[in-house]
Amino acid sequence: MGKITGFLEFDRKVEPYAPVDERVKNYKEFTKPLKEKELKNQGARCMDCGIPFCHSGCPLGNLIPDFNDAVYKGKWEKAAEVLHATNNFPEFTGRLCPAPCEEACVLGINEDPVTIENIEKNIVETAFKKGWVVPCPPENRTGKKVAVVGSGPAGLAAAQQLNRAGHFVTVFERDEKPGGLLRYGIPDFKMEKHIIDRRLEVMEAEGIEFKCGVHIGKDIKADQLQEEFDAIVLCGGATVRRNLPIEGSDLNGVVQAMDFLPQNNRRVDGVKQFDNEILATDKDVIVIGGGDTGSDCIGTSFRQGAKSVSNFEIMPMATKDRPEGQPWPFWPMRLRTSSSHKEGAERFFSISTKKFVGDKDGNLTGLITSKVEWIKEPGKSMVLKEVEGTEKEWKCELALLALGFTGSEMTIAEQLGLKADARTNIKATEENYMTNVPGVFVAGDQRRGQSLIVWAISEGREAAYHVDTYLMGESELPLKGEGDLPRV
Repeated sequence: MGKITGFLEFDRKVEPYAPVDERVKNYKEFTKPLKEKELKNQGARCMDCGIPFCHSGCPLGNLIPDFNDAVYKGKWEKAAEVLHATNNFPEFTGRLCPAPCEEACVLGINEDPVTIENIEKNIVETAFKKGWVVPCPPENRTGKKVAVVGSGPAGLAAAQQLNRAGHFVTVFERDEKPGGLLRYGIPDFKMEKHIIDRRLEVMEAEGIEFKCGVHIGKDIKADQLQEEFDAIVLCGGATVRRNLPIEGSDLNGVVQAMDFLPQNNRRVDGVKQFDNEILATDKDVIVIGGGDTGSDCIGTSFRQGAKSVSNFEIMPMATKDRPEGQPWPFWPMRLRTSSSHKEGAERFFSISTKKFVGDKDGNLTGLITSKVEWIKEPGKSMVLKEVEGTEKEWKCELALLALGFTGSEMTIAEQLGLKADARTNIKATEENYMTNVPGVFVAGDQRRGQSLIVWAISEGREAAYHVDTYLMGESELPLKGEGDLPRV
């Protein structure tokens, strides 16, 4: 794979960023592509490592050494075929995935890992540019009808696979356009939305029907869906946000991240008016939560012209290296600094928000915090303890809560009589992805809880195999790591 001595000859190189003062002026993607020779050199770094642990790190089982080798040799069309064989949407994962494959790269044991994610992005962009990504409608139709509820990455993957199997597929989306959090959640500076639209054009040309602005469970009841379709695949997101139940949480200016971010997506898309406009302009902003959503709030706040942006995280600062209990090739909880953090946010760790402070009109003016420490006692879980004498008041006109999600909305599940766990994840095993109701399947965040885009695509593909088997008695669709038919 790659060049025998490539990993000794070439250093890891990723796409550079546009300068901060330039990129925060707009919502465009701001990475600068590498030259083809540089990309070939990065592909050359992939070793003939015997057992490619990158496969185990990737939830899709992408054939990573194969497409790295093809890039090194300049065989871009072959690379595109290999990549699309296991991944329906590498243009999404190549931009947004945290790349667990790279953490599992054998080269990463003692050197910088191969730039798998960036190579993936450049393969699919080359494929679109060269016109290799074309509609591939099925040669024959089965006459079976499948409803996919939710048009995020899980729903889109399930829909495309089931359509390839010859079923008539209709995707229902309650928002005005398809894409789920890819469109309404992920900032445009991380992925511009024409990237979604060009893929949707291909899928529609393949025969998939999209019905937007339709809230299943409200606009269309569950029993109506069961009567009209031979199978149903639920692919909704984990959309129930975690709150911060402290004094002052009802003040104007205490805002959920997933109210703030989708509104800005719509603003960039041309929507001019909102019932409750949320802007960081000229405000001291504090983002509570240190994950990807918090990072997205930071970058968006800077582009809206925030006066200052601070980021609070209740956990201690992680180490830059792998923690002792998370050895290679497992995913390590190390310190990660995003492009948005680098735009000027000040980060604070081991800090807990105790109270929001407001004026007489009910507007947020500040918040009160204290430092915390995590105490580990033998045989017990970690315990959070406040450090006495560390209270501090902060000026703040906009507090963005990026605290994760606790589960999915249950309207459709209740109407169908589906069983769920304590976190409102709908129960279905990886054995067949079917719920306790025959013909009703579930995949993605609605099954496994809040997770990664790459996991959502994997779940959608796996569920499609089992739906096809349920409808036809057997399936020729691939399972994880199995090569699909060429699609480019």
